[in-house]
Amino acid sequence: MRRVSIFGATGSIGQNTIDLIARAPDDYDVVALTGATNVTQLAKDAKRLQADLAVTSEEDLLPELRALLAGSGVEAAAGDAAIKEAAGRPADWVMSAIVGAAGLVPGLEALGQGATLALANKESMVCAGQLMFDAERDGGGKILPVDSEHSAVFQALIGEDLSAVERVIITASGGAFRDWSLEEMARATPEQAATHPNWDMGQRITIDSASLFNKAMELIETREFFRIDPAKIEAVVHPESMIHALVGFNDGALMAHVGPPDMRHAIGFALHHPHRKALPVERLDLVKLGQFTFRAADETRYPALRLAREVMQTGGLSGAVFNAAKETALDAFLSRQIGFLQMAEVVEATLLEISRRGGCIDAAFSLDNVLAADHLARHVARETAARIS
Repeated sequence: MRRVSIFGATGSIGQNTIDLIARAPDDYDVVALTGATNVTQLAKDAKRLQADLAVTSEEDLLPELRALLAGSGVEAAAGDAAIKEAAGRPADWVMSAIVGAAGLVPGLEALGQGATLALANKESMVCAGQLMFDAERDGGGKILPVDSEHSAVFQALIGEDLSAVERVIITASGGAFRDWSLEEMARATPEQAATHPNWDMGQRITIDSASLFNKAMELIETREFFRIDPAKIEAVVHPESMIHALVGFNDGALMAHVGPPDMRHAIGFALHHPHRKALPVERLDLVKLGQFTFRAADETRYPALRLAREVMQTGGLSGAVFNAAKETALDAFLSRQIGFLQMAEVVEATLLEISRRGGCIDAAFSLDNVLAADHLARHVARETAARIS
């Protein structure tokens, strides 16, 4: 029986992970589940899976979580320290699906105790890829990608020589506004941005999909995860969301990973790796689909992609600055302080300001410095958002 933990259990990735585990309950011993404000769902799943521990990140919700778990035998805890402690509990496989930079420390902790880390938290690689691989090496764990794009690249590279790779193409759905004009996008509301045409995801990642900030993060993550030259990494808009990524080789061949827009495929691949097991996902009818279409990912329309390339060129702690500024800009958009297109303005201005100050981006790569860069970038981004609002 494998010991598993799920961090970010109440989000879409966490819920899909729970769906797969609940289908084979005798195969898994659930160590810990964590969530944020949805303690009702967290408690329900903890009892259903007979988890040892349930943790909410919100300390003021601990009494409610305890009441919901009363008599179940499931331990309740709350706060960042409790999440870190949960990540340090021995487990064979850990799903890292906490949204944002908050997922970094638990992921490092899980790798430190030798777990296989199924990484859906792209911020960990963007902010601190070097630290993640150091923890993997030192703790004896393993990192497996769960973003559908990076799972696709990982699968396409099995048995291949990286030196033979000419290009990696990451696909983007284009999000809610792929057919909107820039003028319409400038007037977009958070509610409109949070409706995805293909995927069922959380609010924040769905809005990031509309701005292509999620794709910008994935370009950086591709660089960090696979050590691919940034010049070889491309993005294209693929509205059907059936081809998740393609790898091009030096003989001219393109290897594509094709599948339905269902995160249980990438999750299941990581859960069962190195084996493939049957999954409850749709089988594609290619005749019914008819065709796949592609569009250029215009970096004028989607400045997040251009900023990602600048971050890859700069290196150092610029990924941590980029992510923190992106998260802060999204907060400002959600609160209607700034417009949809102004999120990229906030991120770019933050990168420029912190670069101008000097020292931060080039600081030594340590967890303390990553967290310091994150803190500083959020402060600068909040000031910038307030100024342009």
